[in-house]
Amino acid sequence: MRRAMDADADGTMRAERGKRIAVLALAASVGGAAVAPAALAEEPAAIRPSDARAGTERLIETLSARLLAAHSATAVLEAWCAERGLAIDPHLTAVRVPGPDKPLSGIQRERLAIGPDEPIRYRRVRLTCGEHVLSEADNWYVPGRLTPEMNQVLDTTQTPFGRVVHPLAPSRRNLSLKTLWTPTDLEMPGPEKKLFYVEAVLSTAAGVPFCEVAETYTGAVLARGER
Repeated sequence: MRRAMDADADGTMRAERGKRIAVLALAASVGGAAVAPAALAEEPAAIRPSDARAGTERLIETLSARLLAAHSATAVLEAWCAERGLAIDPHLTAVRVPGPDKPLSGIQRERLAIGPDEPIRYRRVRLTCGEHVLSEADNWYVPGRLTPEMNQVLDTTQTPFGRVVHPLAPSRRNLSLKTLWTPTDLEMPGPEKKLFYVEAVLSTAAGVPFCEVAETYTGAVLARGER
């Protein structure tokens, strides 16, 4: 009985958290500037453990809602870096993570509307702002739907994917949001702790899908720089 009650309580908490994120995302998508950046990104003034956890949860919900409502994760993170003073230059750098390519599944190929033999490129990066690693991202993209110049930049530089494909006026279709840290966890999240995970498909302004992304955001997004 106790386990059932605990499970129900945990399920209720997750459902309520999901509703709050959805409301924030809707507000961001409808009004854009209606999401007050300075107010939403502030930590609570109190330092009690319960208040610190609540403040951390609010920050995570705010960032995840902005990401769900935006067309570019790169733009959202650079604005976040600037708000929180994480670096003198808030522009992101995409540091390549060496390792084997992750194969694209049949379902992913269907989402990208490509056949089994269509060439795909894979790029895994850590998105950094100054010394802060804010997220790790897996990108599967269709090179034939990008320009030769875009492909060259992706192959040879540390430019974030969102900045490279900006001329395509891309939109994001969110596939999933998974919470990886909650206030019920025993430890507060450090800079390397995984906070939440987002999957999305990017399409051109004409509605042609060209990339699927899987982004894992870390506790480094909670940091506050000196002002």
